[in-house]
Amino acid sequence: MQVEINRRDIRQTRLVSTVIPRDLPPQHVAMRLERAALTSNNVSYALSGDMLDYWGFFPTEEGWGRLPVMGFGVVTASNCADVPVGGRYFGFFPLGDYHVVEAQSSRGGFIDAASWREKHAMAYRSFDRAEVTPNDDAILVLRGLFLTSFLIEDFIRERQNFGAHQVIITSASSKTAIALAHCVKRFSDLRVIGLTSAPNAAFTETVGEYDEVITYDMLHSIEKTRSIVVDMAGNPNIVGQIHGLLPDLIAHSASVGATHWDVERSSASIPAPRPEFFFAPSQLAKRGKEWGREEVNRRISDALAVFIDSSARWMSMRHSRGAEAIVGVYADLVAGKVDPSIGHIVAFD
Repeated sequence: MQVEINRRDIRQTRLVSTVIPRDLPPQHVAMRLERAALTSNNVSYALSGDMLDYWGFFPTEEGWGRLPVMGFGVVTASNCADVPVGGRYFGFFPLGDYHVVEAQSSRGGFIDAASWREKHAMAYRSFDRAEVTPNDDAILVLRGLFLTSFLIEDFIRERQNFGAHQVIITSASSKTAIALAHCVKRFSDLRVIGLTSAPNAAFTETVGEYDEVITYDMLHSIEKTRSIVVDMAGNPNIVGQIHGLLPDLIAHSASVGATHWDVERSSASIPAPRPEFFFAPSQLAKRGKEWGREEVNRRISDALAVFIDSSARWMSMRHSRGAEAIVGVYADLVAGKVDPSIGHIVAFD
């Protein structure tokens, strides 16, 4: 069973039966999705599916899209000598019970070598061998979003923090925002300000990664100093207010997420500087050339392990099984009804 999303209205879903070839073509493998994570990142994938070609990962009927999710999969059939049946791999899967991949062997496992995947970043095409560990659920929930946050912080620090004294992060209760706050506090001397809604303020303060938490109705209390804005909400009204409150003090403004994806945008006006979209794969590719892929992976893995340890004090896991339950979790994420302290792990069986 595959969950498919209406590309014109991401609130609409349908379930489509999975078709697995009886005889796999040469160099192809079939994988059962053992489990995957669903986070607000996946909503961002759906929203930018056409612009950033996330819908191009796993093509299906026109007008519909298969949502990319990070998961662990087990090979159930293989026509590729280098990928054994029973092997367990971490990577991007469509949100469905089975996935067939044209496999090309790599040092850490294999890559999706289908012709339509050639234009996509290697980070999105790789399947890495994965042993079972006690942190598997946390890895699924946090690894993808932490990668984005790690790279944002690296991008900012590489530019000497744009000469700023503080970073202002919207949608501060989201896990991507928390991960960014963690990275900034660990690797730089910027003051970290988290902006969130009043109902999420208490939780956001308890995570312990922000120097100050401010609710959206108190934006006027933001300290008037040279600042970087990182928008995880995708809310131009809030970004416009921040820019307006800090005239000539915005050193850099980055657009990353879209947790407020359904906000009214028609009347939004954002004073300069114009927000710049941050595309994590570009920074990852840059560092891969400069540091080497193994060194990049080592740095990210080491930093992720520290973040996973710290997340144990504020995040708990919830498991959902079956296609209908998975659709329910996705619908709650789209509607913004998910408790930020919960990490959602889904499985089809």
